[in-house]
Amino acid sequence: MNQLNNPTAQAVDNVLIYIFGFSLLLLLGITVVTIYFVVKYRRSKCPEPTSQVEGSWLLETIWTVLPIIIVMTMFWYGWSNYVGLREIPADAMEVKATARMWSWQFEYPDGRKETKLYVPVNKPVKVLLYSTDVLHSFFVPAFRIKRDTVPNMESYVWFQAPETGSYDIFCAEYCGVGHADMTTSVEVLSEEDYAQWASSATVSADPRGLIVLNEQGCIGCHSLDGTENIGPSLFELAGNPREIEKDGKTIEIIIDEAYLQRAIRDPDAEITKGFDPMMPAYDEEAINNEDLQAVVDYLLGKVAEEEPDGDRLMVENGCIGCHSLDGSESIAPTFKGIGQREVTIERDGQSVTIKVDAEYLRRALLDPNAEIVKGFAPMMPAADYLSAEEIDAIIKRLLQE
Repeated sequence: MNQLNNPTAQAVDNVLIYIFGFSLLLLLGITVVTIYFVVKYRRSKCPEPTSQVEGSWLLETIWTVLPIIIVMTMFWYGWSNYVGLREIPADAMEVKATARMWSWQFEYPDGRKETKLYVPVNKPVKVLLYSTDVLHSFFVPAFRIKRDTVPNMESYVWFQAPETGSYDIFCAEYCGVGHADMTTSVEVLSEEDYAQWASSATVSADPRGLIVLNEQGCIGCHSLDGTENIGPSLFELAGNPREIEKDGKTIEIIIDEAYLQRAIRDPDAEITKGFDPMMPAYDEEAINNEDLQAVVDYLLGKVAEEEPDGDRLMVENGCIGCHSLDGSESIAPTFKGIGQREVTIERDGQSVTIKVDAEYLRRALLDPNAEIVKGFAPMMPAADYLSAEEIDAIIKRLLQE
């Protein structure tokens, strides 16, 4: 990366070079003077001191004032660059970063959560820093940014990536046995790639419970395949016995739904024998009751009968190929804001303006050529091959726009 185009890295590097440069000059100067005096006034040449000088106000002034000036310029230069690192550009995008033992979670303004930090190139990014348990430190060496994440306190850093690429994120504050594995990355995308990533409606095919486990960083401590880790494995839990320590006693329980819910909400009340009490509690703010049930069902091997997902159906059936989600023009009307607008349609040779509602959308899906939105060609195929539940799911999703 070209650090000359990297504002945060340049600010830190310039101060470092300035202080190091002065320190190097002083080191060389003191070394040269010391060697000069050692040679010139060596005992073999000057066995007895001959100088009668008792003091020099000029020298004393120089070696008092000069260091003060040097130190004050170092302070000023460092402070001015530090202020620059704390002043966020007005057009910066915000991302919330939550640290927990031992993972990072990044949440975007639209509610999207990722385990990596995706940002566009040449765009200032403000990262709001939070911790749910202990002291962590958000450190991205490529951008020279490092800031502690303190429980119950909000902090922030900002950076601007001048080049696309992948840049490491570390926790720079020892936070327990999994500290070394608390790594992720900043993924810097081109403007086009980021826009595609941000607007993508791709829905994971994974069960909701597994998605929550990944979002909350559970997989960092608990394996899914039975291998040992710093926390008990989540492999084939249903109906298996487990020894736990509760109220100073060791008891054996059978893993069931109630136990798993307690283990997530209040993990320190019942500690699995052989493991340390280090898991943070997940209250309703961290994992709501619906997601908690999804996690428990997944861990117990239950297959949830989920409602059809409108986003997934629109992607799988090619709707997004013709209808944009961001308001941009395409060969078909955009879906953006469709639930809050009127449309002019051509029906039976007449132009009619109607309010978009569930019944209109149902007709548009099942018999799209009966009512053509004015200005567009009658080319949409009927979606009569979808079930009534799938049609309802798409309509519900569109009305949320």
